[in-house]
Amino acid sequence: MNKLIILIFALLIFGCKSPEARRPITVKSGSFIDASVERNKKLNAREQAAINKLMKAQKKDYLTSENGFWYYYNNKIESDTLKTPNFGDIVNYNYNVKALNGSIIYSKKDIKTQTYAMDKQELFSGLREGLKLMKTGETVTFLFPSQKAYGYYGDENKIGHNTPLICEVTVNSITQN
Repeated sequence: MNKLIILIFALLIFGCKSPEARRPITVKSGSFIDASVERNKKLNAREQAAINKLMKAQKKDYLTSENGFWYYYNNKIESDTLKTPNFGDIVNYNYNVKALNGSIIYSKKDIKTQTYAMDKQELFSGLREGLKLMKTGETVTFLFPSQKAYGYYGDENKIGHNTPLICEVTVNSITQN
């Protein structure tokens, strides 16, 4: 009986270890993310070089947006009475989409006149930010790097992945909300 009590006591003392966490079999590093960052830096550098080459060749007075794209006014309205659109305003506009080599991807006829509720509807980020710079009656040509256009996926139709774009946009009207 004493041996049984000693055995139970020994099992209780030595058998009551707290469970030890299992160690991972493999350790993941940030190598995939690091490779992705490097790939994107190279892509951005190539697009920047192509856009800079185009701007020099065109000899236009391009402005640099704080949002990461370039633009110039084909038709600028110098009026203090006309305002740029704010959140919720309805913008009626036409635009076309071209590749950097100037070939038309979508014409104004293809796209037709668009109506956009500012920041309330889906629109690629470059065009959304570009419309905020415009007044009624203005026409602006934008140069969008791919990350400000359709990015990695393209539009799954005519615009391929990682394609920088030229868009010529005309604002027909802005209806304030």
